[in-house]
Amino acid sequence: MTGHEREELLQALRARFERHMHRHPGLGWAAVAARLEADTQTLRALRAMEASGGEPDVVDLGDVGGGGGRERLIFCDCAAESPTGRRNVCYDRAALEARQAHKPRGSAQEMAAAMGVRLLTEAQYHALQRFGDFDTRTSSWLETPGDLRARGGALFGDRRYGRVFVYHNGAQSYFAARGFRAWLEVGGNSGKT
Repeated sequence: MTGHEREELLQALRARFERHMHRHPGLGWAAVAARLEADTQTLRALRAMEASGGEPDVVDLGDVGGGGGRERLIFCDCAAESPTGRRNVCYDRAALEARQAHKPRGSAQEMAAAMGVRLLTEAQYHALQRFGDFDTRTSSWLETPGDLRARGGALFGDRRYGRVFVYHNGAQSYFAARGFRAWLEVGGNSGKT
């Protein structure tokens, strides 16, 4: 990332942070910027989130955010709809390989790993929805428990009729209006467990 790209990213993140203070009450930009300046890997991941349409912002997801409270900062995709640059993907590599015809361009899990982020869990998705109406016309793949995935399914969520719904689908399915939302921990384990 060039110095100009880095500065452009930090400016976009700061503007979004200051426009949406309700997502991170009691937190100032100076504290966030100091943490970001020291973490090149996180900046690369945030740039990938931004470039794919995620509109990442610091979000207080409470106890489901990855743990740790204020000493850990969680960035989460806050675009109104599932990020445009991450749609038309099935759930994971096994699902991609299982498709015989009309394969999607990739999988949510692989794309997230390449970006250095993770898919939101069901609990994180519900927590995010406290801050706005997300996925009212799209849906987002969610981190799926191993027992469900072992049976061929995967979870996704959306908001319809003023409520948040979490559904299941075959992991190999993909749709033009389904992508994935990601999260990233700053100054911790970078969203990886």
